[in-house]
Amino acid sequence: MVEERIFVVFLVVAVVVLAARALAGRMPVPDAILMVVLGVAAGFVPGLPPVRVPPEVVLMGFLPPLVYHPAFFTAPREARADAVPIFTLAVGLTAATTAAVAATAYALLPGVGWAAAFAFGAAVAPTDAVAATSVIQRLGAPRRMVTILEGESLINDGVALTVFGLAVEALATPFTVGHAAARLAQVAFVGVAYGLAVGLAVRRLRRRIQDPSSQIILSLITPYLAFIPAENLGGSGVLATVTAGFYIGTRSEGVLQSASRLVGGAFWRILVFLLESALFVLLGLQIRQVLREPHGHTWTEVGWAALALAAVVVAVRLVWETATGPLAVLVPGGRRSRRGLGRRQRVVIGMGGMRGAISFAMALSVPAAAGPDRGVLVLLAALVVLVTLVGQAPLLPVLLRRFDLIEPDRRRAETMRARHDALQAALTRLEEMAAADEVDDRTADAFRQMLELRLQRVRDRLDGGGDEADGTALTSGRRVRAELVRAQRAKLQALYRKGRIGADTLREISRELDLEYSALIRRRNP
Repeated sequence: MVEERIFVVFLVVAVVVLAARALAGRMPVPDAILMVVLGVAAGFVPGLPPVRVPPEVVLMGFLPPLVYHPAFFTAPREARADAVPIFTLAVGLTAATTAAVAATAYALLPGVGWAAAFAFGAAVAPTDAVAATSVIQRLGAPRRMVTILEGESLINDGVALTVFGLAVEALATPFTVGHAAARLAQVAFVGVAYGLAVGLAVRRLRRRIQDPSSQIILSLITPYLAFIPAENLGGSGVLATVTAGFYIGTRSEGVLQSASRLVGGAFWRILVFLLESALFVLLGLQIRQVLREPHGHTWTEVGWAALALAAVVVAVRLVWETATGPLAVLVPGGRRSRRGLGRRQRVVIGMGGMRGAISFAMALSVPAAAGPDRGVLVLLAALVVLVTLVGQAPLLPVLLRRFDLIEPDRRRAETMRARHDALQAALTRLEEMAAADEVDDRTADAFRQMLELRLQRVRDRLDGGGDEADGTALTSGRRVRAELVRAQRAKLQALYRKGRIGADTLREISRELDLEYSALIRRRNP
C-alpha cells in the first residue's frame, strides 16, 4: 500500500538522520555527507520499497523555504561588500560551468543533442553550500568566505533553473538566440518584480499581526506565495523568493515583536534542518534506483564519464576563482572586493563548490524528449553529486589548516566586545535615568550591581578569562544557579503532582526556567 511505503520511507529517513547526527559528533565529516552515504547504504537494505520522489516535489515543496530562509537572514552590509565575488560566481561561473559540462557531455555521449546537454550542464552547475559552510564555520574560517559561498548558492539556483528551463523548452521547439535573450529578460524581470510585490504585501500584513503563531504561519506560506505564482507567470520562482525574503528580512526591524523573533527563529532553524536532512537522505535512497543499470553503456564508460564530468566541474570552478581575481578590478567595486581575498581564500572557495539534491532533482526533471541517453544523464548527475560531496568536503579542513585560515577566537572576541559595549550603554542609560529621577535609588542600585557584575565577567573573558580564582568563582556561580534551576523545576513538579497548580502554570514557569538554563549553557560555551 502507498501509505505503508510512505511510512517506511519516513521511518528510514528519520533513522538515517539520527544516525548521521550521532556519527557527526565522532567524525570530522559534514552531516550532509554522512546522510547521503548512509542513505545510499539504506537504499540497499532488503525489503525496502523503491524510493522515487517526484522532482516537482523537491523543486516546489523543498526549495522555496530553503531559498527563503537564507535570503531573509542575509546580512545586507556583508552581501553588499562582497557583491562582486558573489555575482561573478553565481552568474558568470554558473554559465561557464553549464557550457563546459554541456560540451563535455556532448563529446562523451554522441547521441545527446545540444539541448539535452545544456539541460544536464545546468543541472550540475549550481552549488549546495550546506556541506562546505558547515565545515568551515565549525573550524572557525573567516566569516567572509561563508558569506560568499552562501550568497553564491542563494542566487545560482535561480540562474541554473532559468537556463535549465530554456534548455528543456529547446527540446520541444526550435530556439534562437533572440528568443533565449527575451525569455531570460522575462524570467528575471517577472521574478524580481513579483517577489518585490510579495515582500511589500507581506511586510504590511506582518505589521498588523501580533500573535507569534500567526506570524510563523505567515512566514511559512510566504516562500510558496512568492515561488509558485512566479513560476506560473513565466518568471523565476527562485528569484521571486530570494527577492521577497531579502526585502522582508532587511526591513523586519520594528515589524516583529521579541516573542515572534524567538519562536520564529527556533521554528525556522528546525524546519530548515529537517528539510535539508531529508533532502540529503532522499538523495542517497534514490541513487539506488539509478545505479541499477548503466542505461545501454558499460559501467567502465559510465565511470570514466562521471570522473571526467566531475573533474570539469571542479577544474572550471578552480580556474574561475584563481583567474577572475585580477579581472575583478575592471568591474565597479571590484578593486575593493579583492582586499582580504587572496589566492589562498580563493582556492578554498573554489573547493567549496559541492553539488547537492537540487542538482539531482533537476536531472530527474529532464524530459523523455532528451532521447535514449536521458537515463544515463540522470545516472551521471547522481555520480557527479556523490563525487563532489564525498571528494571535496574532506579536503576543506586540510586546506584551511594548510593555508592558516582558521580563526577560532575571532568570533568569540567579537561577541565579547559587542556584549561589553551593549552593557556599557545600558549602564550609561541607567545613570542618566537615575540622575533625572526617573528611577528610585533602590531600583537603580539593584540594576547597577547586576550590570556591573555582567560587565566584569565580560572584561575577564576579554582579558583572557581572568585569574584562576575568578574563573573558579564564575564556574561555581554557574553551578549554583544551575542547581537552583533544578530545585525550582523539581518543586514545580511536586506542586503539580499534589494538584496545587495546573498544567498551564507548570508549562509557563518551566519555560522561564528553560530559558534561564539555556542562558547558563550559552555563557559556559560562548
